[in-house]
Amino acid sequence: MSTTTATANLSAAGVSIWLDDLSRERIRSGGLQKLISERNVVGVTTNPTIFATALAKGEAYDAQVAELAAAGKTVTEAVFEITTDDVAAASDIFRPVYDASGGQDGRVSIEVEPGLAHDAAGTIQQAQELWAKVGRPNAMIKIPATVEGLEAITATIGAGISVNVTLIFSLSRHREVINAYLTGLEQARAAGHDLSAIHSVASFFVSRVDTEIDKRLDALGTADATALKSKAGIANARLAYQVYEQEFASERSAVLLAAGANKQRPLWASTGVKDPSLPDTLYVTELAVRETVNTMPEKTLDATFDHGIITGDNVTQNYTAANITLDALAALGISYDEVTALLEKEGVEKFIVSWNELLDTVAAALESAK
Repeated sequence: MSTTTATANLSAAGVSIWLDDLSRERIRSGGLQKLISERNVVGVTTNPTIFATALAKGEAYDAQVAELAAAGKTVTEAVFEITTDDVAAASDIFRPVYDASGGQDGRVSIEVEPGLAHDAAGTIQQAQELWAKVGRPNAMIKIPATVEGLEAITATIGAGISVNVTLIFSLSRHREVINAYLTGLEQARAAGHDLSAIHSVASFFVSRVDTEIDKRLDALGTADATALKSKAGIANARLAYQVYEQEFASERSAVLLAAGANKQRPLWASTGVKDPSLPDTLYVTELAVRETVNTMPEKTLDATFDHGIITGDNVTQNYTAANITLDALAALGISYDEVTALLEKEGVEKFIVSWNELLDTVAAALESAK
C-alpha cells in the first residue's frame, strides 16, 4: 500500500479505527481532534469504566459538578448530565467524519446503565432517553447482547435509533444479535423510518476469550494445551466475521439492503493485549478485514501507529484453521459454551462495579461542591 502510516494502511484495508476512551480533558485539549488528524481515528466508544476513570482524574468536571450540586441534582441525574454532555461534545468533533462517511463512522457510543442488562423494558426506555438527550445523529446507544438485550436491540433499532451491541462472546449469540438487528430494521421500515439513517455495530470481544481459555489451558499443562494458547480469541473473532458474511448474504438481508439499510458491521472490542509475551498489535493485525471496526485503547492505538504491520485481509482465508482451533479446544475438554456464558456474566458484573464506582465518584464530588 502506498500510504505512509500503519493506521492509514489499516484504514485503507477497510478497517474503521475507533478509540476506546473519552474524557472532557481529551475533548477540550484538542487531543481528540489530533487523533482524528494524525492517527486515522474515526469514532469513539465509551463504557462505565472509561467514565469512572475520567471523572476521577483532573479538574475538567469541577465546574459542571458545582452547577449540578447547586441545582440539587441526584447522583444518577448528575451522571446522566455529565456523560451525555461529553458524548454530545465528542459527536460534534466527529460530525465532519460522520458526514464524509455517509454515517458509517464519526460515531460516539454511550452505554445504558449496566444494571439494566437483564431488563428489556428499562433498557429500551433509557436508550430513548440517552438518544434524545445527546441529540446528535452520530451518537450510538450501547446495549449488551444479553438475552433480554436482544429484545431491546430490536425495539431500539425499530424506533430509528442507531445501536452499538456490546458484550458479544459467542458465535450463536452473534447470529441472534444480527437477527435482532434485522427484525428491528423490518419494524423501522413498517413504521416509515429511513433505513439508511439507522446504523449498528456488533461488538465482538477478543482478548477476554484468550484470557479465560488460556487459564484453562495452563491448568491442563500438556503440550497440546500449550500449543493452543492465545489462539482462541482470534479464531473465534474470525468465525464471527464468517457469520457476518453469511447472514448479510441472505435473502432477508438483501431485501432490507435494497431498501437502503446498512449492514451491521462487526466491531472488534477488547483488543488490548493482556499477555506481555504476545505482540501488542496482535488483535489489530490478525483481524484486519474490510467492513469492520477496531476499537482500541490508546496504548494499542499508539502501538499500531508505531509498529503495526498491516498485510491486508487476515480473516477470510483462515476460517478452516479457526474451526480446527475451536475443535482442538473442545477435544481437550474446554467448553466453548461454558466459557462464553461466563464471560458474558462477568462482563455485565464488571461494568456494574465500574458504574457503582462512577456513582461514588460523582457523589463525593457533589458533596464536596456544596
